[in-house]
Amino acid sequence: MPTPVTIIGAGLGGLTLASVLQVNGIPVTVYEAEPSPTARAQGGMLDIHDYNGQLAIEAAGLSDEFRTLILEGRQAIRVLDRDGSILFDQPDDGTGGRPEVQRGEMRQMLIDSLPASTIQWGHKVSGTRALGEGRHEVTFTDGSTITTSLLVGADGAWSKVRPLLSTATPEYTGISYIETYLYDADTRHPAAAKAVGGGSLIAPAPGKGIQAHRESGDTLHTYVSLTRSLDWFAAIDFTDAAATRARIVHEFDGWAPELTALITEADTAPVFRPHYTLPIDHQWDRVPGVTLVGDAAHLAPPNGEGANLAMLDGAELGKALAAHPDDIEAAITEYELAMFPRSAEIALDGAELHEIMSGDNAPHSLVTMFTGH
Repeated sequence: MPTPVTIIGAGLGGLTLASVLQVNGIPVTVYEAEPSPTARAQGGMLDIHDYNGQLAIEAAGLSDEFRTLILEGRQAIRVLDRDGSILFDQPDDGTGGRPEVQRGEMRQMLIDSLPASTIQWGHKVSGTRALGEGRHEVTFTDGSTITTSLLVGADGAWSKVRPLLSTATPEYTGISYIETYLYDADTRHPAAAKAVGGGSLIAPAPGKGIQAHRESGDTLHTYVSLTRSLDWFAAIDFTDAAATRARIVHEFDGWAPELTALITEADTAPVFRPHYTLPIDHQWDRVPGVTLVGDAAHLAPPNGEGANLAMLDGAELGKALAAHPDDIEAAITEYELAMFPRSAEIALDGAELHEIMSGDNAPHSLVTMFTGH
């Protein structure tokens, strides 16, 4: 019988791994800190790419279920200048190369693919330690423990499993997002809705920017990007929504009102999302019985690839374990040797993208990227 797999974290990477393991008859248990699947909102839209995320879904046998989640037309993308003029406008080409879905629905699809007993909810990890011979102990905040011969950290940026492999810790990138939502946008916020269009809007400028996309249910989801220190943000009282909006929109003085409306007319309190990163070339020496997937392994600033990479990590690790059922170390080695350069390449591309979007030549550098001239 294949060695049972213990996964810490029920995000997209961990759940994809669990689903692929189940397809291949490998026993698996997932431990998740959240008390239930609906304990918190699961973020906004994801574009799932045909060269990584969709391959992971196929490996999990969930392609048909995935297609039912796609929001038609959301691949459309436009770039606006700060005065509201459209610099680039690309409609949804209908090819399905990067269809948009809601993150929460994607996660639920993966949860539903697993037997109910697979995920142990309400198990927050307080620490991990090596026991020798490839075995590890996981301690939870309620004092309970488990031991396992195959431990996978899918527990994100502040992973409790990563210290078993690496001394690296996330560092602030210098960029943060302020997240807002506008509901019933076409009727209640028509100017902002018209600016965003049917898919995604990017209005970049040096050191700042406004990004928004149209979700299901006539909702606009906005991320305001600012290159500022953590001390700068610490001076803002985020418990005072009105004052926070006023402080953030001040950074966009003179911008078109249909763009700043995405901040000032928000139907939700602004949420602070600082970006952290691990070293681009983050890797570790092989440690028997343990590995990482997703942000736990290769945390990087948002670049449209994070969820896709996490899912591909899960799928590739699952397939490797299925291909080497009697040799865990061969499977993990095969997975890591492919994952390290793949994630480093994507992280480097992401760093270049952030320079394009918030460097001195924005927004025209982004238009050049899209058009090639």
